[in-house]
Amino acid sequence: MQGRILHSLSGFYDVLSDDDHQIYRTRARGNFRKRGITPLVGDFVEFADGYLLKILPRTNQLKRPPVANIDQVVLVVSARQPDFSPNLLDRFLVSLAGHHIDAIIYLTKTDLLNDEEYQQLTKLLTGYRELGYQVLAPRQIYDAAVLHDLQKQFAQRVTIFTGQTGAGKSSLLNHLAPSLQLATGAISQSLNRGRHTTRQVSLYPLFDGLVADTPGFSSLNLSLLGVTLSDLAQRFPEFVAAAPHCKFRGCQHVAEPGCAVKQLLTAGQIMSTRYDDYLQFRDELKQLRPVYNKKK
Repeated sequence: MQGRILHSLSGFYDVLSDDDHQIYRTRARGNFRKRGITPLVGDFVEFADGYLLKILPRTNQLKRPPVANIDQVVLVVSARQPDFSPNLLDRFLVSLAGHHIDAIIYLTKTDLLNDEEYQQLTKLLTGYRELGYQVLAPRQIYDAAVLHDLQKQFAQRVTIFTGQTGAGKSSLLNHLAPSLQLATGAISQSLNRGRHTTRQVSLYPLFDGLVADTPGFSSLNLSLLGVTLSDLAQRFPEFVAAAPHCKFRGCQHVAEPGCAVKQLLTAGQIMSTRYDDYLQFRDELKQLRPVYNKKK
């Protein structure tokens, strides 16, 4: 039989069968570990007699959250408590680049902003719209029309909700689908960050698609997410668009003369926060020590 992993916990995998649409609890075959194979939520698999027999080819996979074969991500970012972080937003968008996954940015806790603060933040988010990302930033928290528009995008797709810890992913999903009754947590006032309430990834059949809540994060290590110094610039779409106009092929957009990215930055056509994050990410990746495989 073939199916898709909807949930994993303590070595068990719940698989939705393609044949009878029933859920079967399975375990991985012993040789999976010997071969270094780790089943992921979202995997298409072959299974029989309570065991996973084979992981079918993946269209994509993420290391954080650990999930495979995703169509789109709803990246939930908080306006307040915890405070909005363009750096954290850019880290996740950079990690997604190259995986052929659509990203929707959803701003929560807008009710904690005054009108001036809201206008400033939505102006910043307009820059992400211009880059091609869909941005949802309702002034009224859990605006019914915005939620309805989001629900319509789930059909025939696998969607994962992710974002910084405490941003309100589970609360947002509970308003989209109250029947889920996902656990939510309070914010640590001293640390200005949330407490983890989602411990593992699970896919739920919702609105003719599959939707997942995932554990939140308070930081992201780009190197652990597969980002390298050599491909970093290729993960910024505005840099990719400008690069053919740079004077030198292979321009890194730092100190090279005739850099089109720097020219657009000076002209205000590239977001300064994005460029600053690019420089910070470069510095982080440059400081990494190479890892060599030790001879046995």
